[in-house]
Amino acid sequence: MAILRGGKRIGGMDIRIGLPRDRSLDNVNSDPRLRQKAGGNPETTMGRFQAYVNEAEGFARKARFYTEFFLPKGLSFGSGVGGENTAIEPQGIGEGIDSFKMSQELNAVHAANGKRVRAFCSQISMPSRDTTIKEVKHGNSPARKHVIDFNSPDITATFYADKFIRERSYFELWQQTAFSTTSFNHNYYDNYVSDMNIFQLGNYASRQERDDVTYGVKLFDCYPKTIGELEYSYENNNVQTFQVTFTFRYWVNYFIDKSGNIDLGQSDFNSPEVKAGGGLFGGLLNRLPPELRRAGRDVLNGIRRKAPIGRVTGGRVFPPFKIPPLNI
Repeated sequence: MAILRGGKRIGGMDIRIGLPRDRSLDNVNSDPRLRQKAGGNPETTMGRFQAYVNEAEGFARKARFYTEFFLPKGLSFGSGVGGENTAIEPQGIGEGIDSFKMSQELNAVHAANGKRVRAFCSQISMPSRDTTIKEVKHGNSPARKHVIDFNSPDITATFYADKFIRERSYFELWQQTAFSTTSFNHNYYDNYVSDMNIFQLGNYASRQERDDVTYGVKLFDCYPKTIGELEYSYENNNVQTFQVTFTFRYWVNYFIDKSGNIDLGQSDFNSPEVKAGGGLFGGLLNRLPPELRRAGRDVLNGIRRKAPIGRVTGGRVFPPFKIPPLNI
């Protein structure tokens, strides 16, 4: 609203004048605020903090993870003398190998339930690492603390269970590759340990994948030391869960230790390959807006249906033109 406003009708025309309250929009082009750049000042502490966050494309999320479990190799039959099936005798005295799980059975169980167990892992921790320090003193100088060993404590994972409790049976089978409940013998070490992978997931700004590996560790010689109990109660109707505690020998960082030829911060780790369209029509159409690309695709598909050139030319299109599949 104006501060003062008045008007007069002269010759069939309304003549009005007034004093506006705000004249800041009269000359917008000369407004100094339009010359300011968007965003914070990068030379301040908060500006640098925002720059680091943008450079890292955000923070790691606790709910973005994936874990891979593999059943151990177990026992396998080999070709013995005279064509008979023989195998290495496990530790202990008794009935022999009949009470231990065979590799064929383990592979079948992993193929049937391995993906379900990975998907139903609702909580897990990245392994930690402790170093053992010993103080060494020379003369009257302060002691130096030398690293003489390192170790990692066990980790615990939580799993959802379906109505058949197949996830718990998966780890019960793994656990029983180390001992027998019938002969009470114990298996060899290499027959009941297996490796495990834990990945932090995230998405890159230049990727098409929503979940890609941004950090990963590999645990060597894992074994499910403890399988937790299943709790039942009439007080609630929640999803059944259970816990498994894993012991392992040691772990490595995929990106630092370069296990599997992975470099630190390599941006194309597990990147999808997108093939660009080739040929005359495919190259031109792929440069058009999406609406025109869809229209061009419909026209070319109609031509192919109505004029099957390949039947006449034996699968060849008249040179030098080429009509490849369109990536739209």
